[in-house]
Amino acid sequence: MEIMITVKHLFKTYKIAKRNEGFREAVKSLFNKKYELITALQDISFSVKKGETVGYIGPNGAGKSSTIKILSGILTPDSGECTVNGFIPWKNRTAYVKNIGVVFGQRSQLWWDIPVIDSFELLKNIYSVPEGVYKNNSEELISLLNLEEVIKTPVRQLSLGQRMRCELAASLLHSPEILFLDEPTIGLDAVSKLAVRKFISDLNLKRKTTIILTTHDMQDIEAITDRIILIGKGMLLLDGTLDAIKLNGMTLDESLAALYKRLNIDTDYSGQ
Repeated sequence: MEIMITVKHLFKTYKIAKRNEGFREAVKSLFNKKYELITALQDISFSVKKGETVGYIGPNGAGKSSTIKILSGILTPDSGECTVNGFIPWKNRTAYVKNIGVVFGQRSQLWWDIPVIDSFELLKNIYSVPEGVYKNNSEELISLLNLEEVIKTPVRQLSLGQRMRCELAASLLHSPEILFLDEPTIGLDAVSKLAVRKFISDLNLKRKTTIILTTHDMQDIEAITDRIILIGKGMLLLDGTLDAIKLNGMTLDESLAALYKRLNIDTDYSGQ
């Protein structure tokens, strides 16, 4: 099967200002800045086949967001290699983003004060989607995601569940072969979560869209993905199926908690 994503020996560090507590120390830091390096990714390597659904998980600060930002072309790694569908994400990004869809649960790609359909029209122009393709995709997505009643509503007036369904539609208007999802069900009620999970699973089955999902909701992982890549402290810990990671008689959450404890992974680690 065709390899869609290849990651080899990725490293990423961040330089952050170091400041001691207290007002006096805060004033000192204005004139005598000190920095420390935080390692977000350490020698991360993996590959993803076309049509795979992969859960990319780990505790807070494990390096998930840094990886997704590199894969989507937002960040450049310090070293290592990464190709996605033949592109190096952070190079020639204008052409690259026409091949991917991205949904960040806590950030919107829709314009807040205009109707949803107007945001879709703007995205059509940004991605240079042909009129016929846009018409077919938008009509299908509006129907599948039950957006008929909200499509003419300004985004700021939508509920979180309605907005997330619109975000999913927006990310797919240009028929991307790869979809990156970062916490797509965060804050949603149970009904909305089920609807989003079903849509993503059906999308993969119908279009063979490659899906990379990061989330803290293990029900999302179990409902959507076939494979898990687990990272901690910026390092790859496990790469396998759900069954391979689950311990006997334990839920996925319980299995991961036991694994973190056994591997001495600090869930408050300060990476990105």
